Amino acid sequence: MRKLSQSMTGTNIVAMAVAAAGLTSTAHANENNDTSETAAVHESASESTAVAVQMSADAPVEVMDDTTSRRDFLPSGGRLLLTGGVSTIEGAGGGGLVPWALIGGYGTRDQVGVSAYATGVDTKDFTLASYGAAFNIANRVELSVARQNFNLREVGNALNLGNRYTISQTILGAKVRLFGDAILEQDSLLPQVAVGVQYKINDDEGVVEGALGLEREGVDIYASATKLILSKSLLLNATVRLTKANQFGILGFGGLGGQNQDYEAQFEGSVAYLLSRKFAVGGEYRTKSNRLEGALGGTSFREEDAWDIFAAYTLNRNVSLTVAYARLGQIALRRQDGAYASIQIGF
Repeated sequence: MRKLSQSMTGTNIVAMAVAAAGLTSTAHANENNDTSETAAVHESASESTAVAVQMSADAPVEVMDDTTSRRDFLPSGGRLLLTGGVSTIEGAGGGGLVPWALIGGYGTRDQVGVSAYATGVDTKDFTLASYGAAFNIANRVELSVARQNFNLREVGNALNLGNRYTISQTILGAKVRLFGDAILEQDSLLPQVAVGVQYKINDDEGVVEGALGLEREGVDIYASATKLILSKSLLLNATVRLTKANQFGILGFGGLGGQNQDYEAQFEGSVAYLLSRKFAVGGEYRTKSNRLEGALGGTSFREEDAWDIFAAYTLNRNVSLTVAYARLGQIALRRQDGAYASIQIGF
């Protein structure tokens, strides 16, 4: 049994108990008894799992768990709402811009789950559409795939590329939790830590590879540390990323003409405050490298840091919505900011 002590003032949070998939009951039913409404669980005297979380103004939060050998696919999940994060624009679980150490979704260590998302970002000159899916394996491994379509709209005409010219890329991701448990280990100062990799494949041969002479494939490597402080309803995250990407990879990798191909360390952070168990607000900041400044003379193609302010709401364990104001810094000729909206569906 692990105890998570939390004193909550102002608002009582109803006690809730979440039974993890694979629960077993030790009682044998009499063959003549009616079984009209029974839980879809099977019994095992030797192995069982129970997760109970109780929150009140005066009572501590308790989480009880035992190991079970059975693994369920597409469960309802056993973790607290919003603790799986949402999907970033690159497909990893976290915020909108920054990956977290938390494994996406609500699956526990004996469950396998899947989620899908769709995100749109509309700025002054460009539109970014991102969509994809992720798999959660035993709350240890996350595998993701994402597709991004970056529409230049009228800027395409200004660059003699045609109206609504679109640059697309595919991102294959993997993340592994190394140690720590952000939810259960409330009495520890140690955060949950995970490492991840994102393999990015840019489809554009005309601009990225042709006109700019940039690489169209690259790999990002990152490490994230996430601390969830339930007593303060606060989530803190820090990420370090090694990357060669320009504008998340949308403008290729490395410098002009094949120059400046070294990895650079970039820093990312997230803060989220849980107003309730279904609603959270927060902000993110992400630094970016600046390898392409002056591509068309002056300060053209200068790359600046990005940040956002977001609000996330989960309707239930399967559907969550996120809206944000995003400031992506200069892209091509001027600074870009606008609305961000995302929906995620998970099982």
